[in-house]
Amino acid sequence: MPNNTPIWTPSQQRIEESNLHQFIQHINMQGEVIEDYESLHQWSIDDTKQFWLEIWQYCDVIGYRGECIFGEGIAKWGEFYPARDTIWFPQAQLNYAENLLSFAFQQPSEVAIWFNNEAGKTQQFSWQQLCDQVSVMQQWLKQNGVEQGDVVAGYLPYLPESVVAMLAVTSLGAIWTSTSPDFGSDSVIERFGQVKPKVLFCCNGYQFNGKNFSLKEKNNTIIDALKSVESVCEIAYMDGGNSDSEYQPHYSEWDSIQANYLPRGIRYQRIAFNDPLFILYSSGTTGKPKCIVHSVGGTVLNHQKEHQLHCDIQPLDRVFYYTTCGWMMWNWHVSTLASGATLVIYDGSPMYPSADSLWRLAQEAKVSLFGTSAKYLQALEKSPLIPNESYNLEALKTLCSTGSVLYSTQFDYVYRAIKSDLHLASISGGTDICGCFVLGSPINPVYQGECQVKGLGLDVAVFNPEGEPITDQRGELVCRNSFPNQPVGFWQDAGEKYHNAYWNRYSNTWHHGDDVTLTHNDGMIFYGRSDTTLNPGGVRIGTAEIYQQVNQLDYIQDSIAVGQTHGEDERILLFVQTTNNQVLNEALCEDIKQRLKAKCSPRHVPWKIFAVSDIPRTKSGKLVELAVKQVANGQEVVNREAIANPERLDDIALLIKA
Repeated sequence: MPNNTPIWTPSQQRIEESNLHQFIQHINMQGEVIEDYESLHQWSIDDTKQFWLEIWQYCDVIGYRGECIFGEGIAKWGEFYPARDTIWFPQAQLNYAENLLSFAFQQPSEVAIWFNNEAGKTQQFSWQQLCDQVSVMQQWLKQNGVEQGDVVAGYLPYLPESVVAMLAVTSLGAIWTSTSPDFGSDSVIERFGQVKPKVLFCCNGYQFNGKNFSLKEKNNTIIDALKSVESVCEIAYMDGGNSDSEYQPHYSEWDSIQANYLPRGIRYQRIAFNDPLFILYSSGTTGKPKCIVHSVGGTVLNHQKEHQLHCDIQPLDRVFYYTTCGWMMWNWHVSTLASGATLVIYDGSPMYPSADSLWRLAQEAKVSLFGTSAKYLQALEKSPLIPNESYNLEALKTLCSTGSVLYSTQFDYVYRAIKSDLHLASISGGTDICGCFVLGSPINPVYQGECQVKGLGLDVAVFNPEGEPITDQRGELVCRNSFPNQPVGFWQDAGEKYHNAYWNRYSNTWHHGDDVTLTHNDGMIFYGRSDTTLNPGGVRIGTAEIYQQVNQLDYIQDSIAVGQTHGEDERILLFVQTTNNQVLNEALCEDIKQRLKAKCSPRHVPWKIFAVSDIPRTKSGKLVELAVKQVANGQEVVNREAIANPERLDDIALLIKA
């Protein structure tokens, strides 16, 4: 059950200095009477039109907004319509890169990007330097025929050059898509092959966890397969790595391009609010990855809302998020430039060369918002490091966690080991919306184990199987209204696949597929994905309930639980990765079972527990529960390429048969 006592409450000074407080005052000056977050949220869904107008104005979105706010078909739900019939701001014209680079005029010499990698390389780019590099790359792209609506792909680590390339592409009104270099060539071809990029950005190699990885062979394979690619730009990132001028398409080196053009004023191609900006990809663990198309206007408007109001990001703040170019949090992070913040970037393993790598960077860069995953915090807690004893984190105001459920005990750990006066925001949304449904509020208390609030402008609720809203009961996360950052559709889909993915479960309602509880604090507790909910004896069990208990044990590094059909019932199989390859004997198995029985219920106790060398995850680090469940039930895993370590599925299959 949720707690009634907050684990953290913002001071009155912090509340009054927050963007969210100032936004409430701004709204009240126009005749509204809003006293707190709850009344603000209610107003934002009662008067959706006015809310998004005010976001545009308050966040200083650059572009032509137009007189007509909504098209007649703003929310044509209830029966199938192609995604293009959902229209936001139909007269508006704007450019993503123009909004992100606007602060260059106000603070040209301030730091726009602070980069660090695991090998110790550090770079800083001023806003002027960033604009100069974007200008040069824009000229090269135009010379290579890139125009509005063309797709340009990046197969890159998270580098300053990745940001420059994306900004140059989007400045032209073209579409950006990317994956990270840990993806295998087949996975990259499966994604990029669907969207047919005209230009490919890649690099010669990268380092991770102390090991060098050459990308020459992968790059050649990908370029050979992508017949649409007319030009290639390669970044010489890995020292000693050989660049390859043998590529079949027109080939250029990044440094040569930057040396051969003179920076000049960037010309921004403003495009319609609902025109494509980014193509993101579903994980692909249940079939061919879906190519999810996000609009320029929806991305700009929603990201600025989330950054400025929910995360309290202000000009000159230093914002760090540990992510790769294959995860939507990369797009989310880069957008903080639009709020005048500095991007703090780290490339490499977060635990290499030691567990303090990210905290050393946080101290040096004076990070104000630290973004990470619950999995990283779990690994950090099991390490000897206590960040607040070793590093000065005075500048740190907010810690965001996403990617998986942040357990109740991890809230205690953050406030004990990182900072006691800290806005801890457990946020959740996804690639589907390139944003969040539930996230933080700097003026609200934090309750242990809960995501704080529903996103502004989003009529988020929890439904039971009959489609009725429920509170303090487990159900399905839904959204009952239209919002500008919902996808404009799937690439080359007339609309049917898009409709079936989100709108087919409940009438007129977005179904997100998360198993959650809306608490009486108006916060949200997550249990996992609803399609992998365990159901032994007809009792619904979220996998997060098991992980919260098992992963706390000193001898457990990580775990994954799935349901296996047994007659007309289901039984739980638990796979654990032990710390330092400790032997999983009968005593430890019994300890795990007793803990789950005592802390949860007898229904949570697994039928069998197996030791594995590693836990199967996606490229972005998410558990692949559905794939493991398929293996456990003798079904074929459709797309193994989407999994970072697919060989572990074979190990699991052998364990089950033994």
